[in-house]
Amino acid sequence: MFTGIVTDVGEIVSLTPTAQGQLHRLRIACRYDRSTIADGASIACNGVCLTVVASGVEQGKTWFDVDAAAETLGMTTAKHWTVGTKLNLERALKIGDELGGHIVAGHADGIAAIVRRDDLPDMARFELRTTRELARFVAAKGSVTLDGVSLTVNTVDDVAFSVLIIPHTLNVTTLGDGRAGGEVNIEVDLMARYAARLAEMK
Repeated sequence: MFTGIVTDVGEIVSLTPTAQGQLHRLRIACRYDRSTIADGASIACNGVCLTVVASGVEQGKTWFDVDAAAETLGMTTAKHWTVGTKLNLERALKIGDELGGHIVAGHADGIAAIVRRDDLPDMARFELRTTRELARFVAAKGSVTLDGVSLTVNTVDDVAFSVLIIPHTLNVTTLGDGRAGGEVNIEVDLMARYAARLAEMK
């Protein structure tokens, strides 16, 4: 489990397709202390929970390896990741950690397209569109995770919604580079998903 509070921005330094391209082995450079990364640990990469299979230090910089499988490559922006791609990183939540965002599973539900970006005096406003299936879980004042960042939904209009992003978030995550035409991984609020399921079963 995660909170949607990004703790580092990593960079893909190598990408090796395996299994006829159905699996990508990624090496990600980061600023985490190598001694705190165990094989089998979960790290959310742009909102996608991936399992560490190896880690080390090279030229004074920590790296860890993860595998992105076919499903991840098929339904998230991981299909577009290349060497040099920057990724929002978050370590798995530990008992006793501050829950600064909202409960995030790290299981991206799909992709949202950035339709428009407006830079305002104190923040930026992003308008996005997603599928009708996912849009039904997005509500004004509710929570949504975009590329691993916990955000509050500002407005909703059918399959479109908007978020307001403060300067700090723009500066410490990859959302600062977001532009119209770009895509982000979206994870809808778990509570919205369960509420919808309960309503369906009545």
